[in-house]
Amino acid sequence: MNKDRIEREITIAAPVERVWAVLTEPEHVGSWFGQGEPTPVDLRPGGTMILDHGQYGVFPTTIVEVDPPHRFSYRWASAYPGEQAVNGNSTLVEFTLTPEGDGTRLKVVEAGFASITIPEERRDTASYESHEGGWTEQVVNIRKYAEQLPV
Repeated sequence: MNKDRIEREITIAAPVERVWAVLTEPEHVGSWFGQGEPTPVDLRPGGTMILDHGQYGVFPTTIVEVDPPHRFSYRWASAYPGEQAVNGNSTLVEFTLTPEGDGTRLKVVEAGFASITIPEERRDTASYESHEGGWTEQVVNIRKYAEQLPV
């Protein structure tokens, strides 16, 4: 079993543009991932998106790719709260959105666990195992949130 890469896919009954907004716009990211407050997002390669993961910390991610409304990726240093995500301390999270009928097929991939050192005290929240379960829950959160938004 490869413990370097997590993949999750889900079908969302919402158009690709709405799912894109959920993944990239400050008010939406803060709702499905954060603490309900708008999330600062500088939506450009090299920009920063701040993920507030409550008791687990605040994470300044580094945006890698922005290809609306199909691909979005960022680096996330989940083992290092407060540190800017860079090569060497972070994993790469990639979202791919594909129109499917009236809805959207969302694929999420997080990779790079094997190339980072995770401090022992962060293993429960930053390891492959913790993120594997976390993404299972988060794709459902994204689906529910996107589907309940007004058209």
